[in-house]
Amino acid sequence: MPGVQANRPAEAGDLQEEYARVRALSEALVEPLSEADATLQSMEDASPAKWHLAHVTWFWETFLLRDHGNGYQLYDDDWPFVFNSYYEAEGERIARFSRGMLSRPTLQDLLSWRAHVDEAMQQLLDREELRPLIELGFAHEQQHQELLLTDIKHALFQNPLGPAMWDTTPAARKQADDWYEHPGGIARIGHQADGFAFDNEGPAHRALLEPFALSSRLVTNGEWAEFIADGGYETAALWLSDGWGWVQEKKIGAPSYWRGQQHFTHGGWQDRNPDAPVTHISYYEADAFATWAGRRLPTEFEWEAIARGQEGELAAHDPSGGNQLDDASPPLPIGSDGLFGDCWQFTRSGYLPYPRFRPAEGAVGEYNGKFMSGQFVLKGASCATSRGHSRASYRNFFYPHQRWQFTGLRLAKDL
Repeated sequence: MPGVQANRPAEAGDLQEEYARVRALSEALVEPLSEADATLQSMEDASPAKWHLAHVTWFWETFLLRDHGNGYQLYDDDWPFVFNSYYEAEGERIARFSRGMLSRPTLQDLLSWRAHVDEAMQQLLDREELRPLIELGFAHEQQHQELLLTDIKHALFQNPLGPAMWDTTPAARKQADDWYEHPGGIARIGHQADGFAFDNEGPAHRALLEPFALSSRLVTNGEWAEFIADGGYETAALWLSDGWGWVQEKKIGAPSYWRGQQHFTHGGWQDRNPDAPVTHISYYEADAFATWAGRRLPTEFEWEAIARGQEGELAAHDPSGGNQLDDASPPLPIGSDGLFGDCWQFTRSGYLPYPRFRPAEGAVGEYNGKFMSGQFVLKGASCATSRGHSRASYRNFFYPHQRWQFTGLRLAKDL
């Protein structure tokens, strides 16, 4: 069964505490929002904030309480139709682009449902045989916390008034410019530690690496401005064919949320710091910049080998470090040490199954495996990612044109 480690390893008596903490953070993230804010859906890739609150509650109610609760009755028999996401095994559901039409149930209705489910879940949190599914529930809700933050940012960006969700002061620092060198050889890839990981992180297997180096820092806003000034978005030779077609069709000339010397944040429009990591770029843009810089994107296996420090003299990076989501505060890339935090980093690796991969039985097996087509792997976690999701084997994935997430890049080179 797929699952992940919680933010902190949960001992036998700690599932109640972890459950309360994860659920409380979701609700804290929507506190600055009005009912109208929480209902907005700005594009099909995004979902309304209140839909995220409801969907994760549907997950707990469906896969834990309905399937394992003693005589549990659904809170509302009609709500699974509107709050199921993509689980075909769970039947028909509302079209994704229609989620923003759900003016009812209200945000308060959904908060009442959450309270009802939270109370009912207490009977299951001490059942050790359900631990893998409960920890999957933690990870699932944490993923939707990140999506809630990035989706509401995209929605508020559509407003010409540039509304702020929080008051925030930009902070960034200049990152050290160095390289992690790797001698090449056989690397063991995939989840290998105790605790849960998503099913797409395994099975562990071997990969052959040629000698390479990975930059110690992320590409910055200042460097991206140089790319633009040098005609980066106007030079076809830098771009993959599909990427150049995307640039021409969509009239792309800068990362998303850029306007002059400013960028849009959860704190509204603010001056852009040239030393901060660039974010909200697509795979196409990341690849074009790497070509312009005379470098390349790393493979996911190279990135993971450096992050693990399992080869050569490199020490493992502490996955608890970096700039990530800890509480209900505005996410903002600042330029952290190490490989984790600030932004998800594109690799040149297609999102494909590892050798011997098999999805789990039942509806939860739809969580990752069926999306292994046409997408690229990202590593490293973002400023909107819960800390428990920053591990070397973690595989995020997006289509090459998507850029509403906190996505950036770290360069690699051959040795």
